Amino acid sequence: MARSSTKVNKTIYQLRREELGLSREKASELLEGITPERIERIESGKYTAHPDEIIMMAEKYQDPHLCNHFCAHECEIGRQYVPEVKVKDLSQIVLEMLASLNVLKKQQERLIEITADGIIEKEEVADFVKIQEELEKISITVETLQLWAEQKVAAGEIDLEAYNAAKKK
Repeated sequence: MARSSTKVNKTIYQLRREELGLSREKASELLEGITPERIERIESGKYTAHPDEIIMMAEKYQDPHLCNHFCAHECEIGRQYVPEVKVKDLSQIVLEMLASLNVLKKQQERLIEITADGIIEKEEVADFVKIQEELEKISITVETLQLWAEQKVAAGEIDLEAYNAAKKK
């Protein structure tokens, strides 16, 4: 029987593997070609995983959040451009989206005023930045909703065929 790790600061990859009750050897079989030793090095932070390894882990561990975590924390480009998406309940996601949309509705006229002439004047910059920040919140909320849906599909709670067919319409 495999020993359980007593390490305190476990990576997201190790935590997910352990949640699934997989030893590194069993995970290696599931991950088709990633050796138990490589899994240990990725989980311990000795090696940075390759993107294709993370994609495979996300798929086989049924946890799409692993991809966002990798991009937001371990990828050089992603650290600068990809925000981390937090896993949330659907109701919380929808309420955050509606709150941001309400704020933007109130700021819509100001955005038109600021951008109508194609120039952002010095006295308009602060308002413009506030509107940008609200738009960024919406963008992150959309990504959060996408992650939520992918997790539900991966867990079999949303029918994959119906989901894909609806997305193609």
